[in-house]
Amino acid sequence: MDAIGVGVIDFEAGTFDAFDANFEAEEVIINGNPNVWFDLASVTKPLTNSLSYFLNPASFTPDMLLCLNHRAGLPAWGLLPDSGWKSQILSYPIQASETLYSDFSALRVMLELEGKGVDQKRLCQSIWDPELTFWTDLPEGAFVVQTGFKMNQPNFGYVHDPNAWTIQDFCSHAGLFATVGGLCRTLLRYEAETGFIQKVRKDLEGHTQRFSYGWDRVVNPQETLAGKGCGAFTFGHLGFTGTSVWIDPDRRKGHVILSNAVKVSWFDKANLNDLRRALGEAIWKDAL
Repeated sequence: MDAIGVGVIDFEAGTFDAFDANFEAEEVIINGNPNVWFDLASVTKPLTNSLSYFLNPASFTPDMLLCLNHRAGLPAWGLLPDSGWKSQILSYPIQASETLYSDFSALRVMLELEGKGVDQKRLCQSIWDPELTFWTDLPEGAFVVQTGFKMNQPNFGYVHDPNAWTIQDFCSHAGLFATVGGLCRTLLRYEAETGFIQKVRKDLEGHTQRFSYGWDRVVNPQETLAGKGCGAFTFGHLGFTGTSVWIDPDRRKGHVILSNAVKVSWFDKANLNDLRRALGEAIWKDAL
């Protein structure tokens, strides 16, 4: 990677501290206005599908909740065609299953909402900060870091996920971009408008499944990528490009880490995961 953004959120106070570092430009911006945009990858999911649930729970059937929590029996992933992908996603039968993390399940939530007449993008935009947007809506002149290559050229500003690229329209499994400040402000508003943090915590008390309303739980607090020292009910989400969000509901604190760890390669993330753990552990120690 050659850029990273870190934010530490105090949900009780409604504030955050953040910095981003653009190593190539030898620039570090602390608080103020960090302005590097990152591809959030699968951190998109809790900012679309999960947010949609908390804003409009009446639209979610039991089958849709199975999809939201990756327990609907849909395939995990596959390359979608340019046309007919909606029919393909809708063709899979929904049946309660063991957890299988699935981009197709995330897309199925979006399509089920669409079938109910819910404009998911507009619904979620009511919460999103101006510095968090879908990749096709990036503001002109936005400073976006490289994530790999597209069309044999360094990729600046195009979504990294191949299915989001194929779809070329709003989708709920990947495709959001944000600055670290934009993501922190979005999460603060998400909590202020929905109170989702305690709702997820309460749900986690009652079951041992991995996902709660689309948020991923910490299974092993000693080895988690959230960082040692987080609480037992900490939840969050990872993104393939090198992004993450983690929230400890008992401390009312959270942190986000944004990076372009897929700039050159994606197949070895040991160093990224070591960094995630080290930063998380330092943040939780400071939050005591």
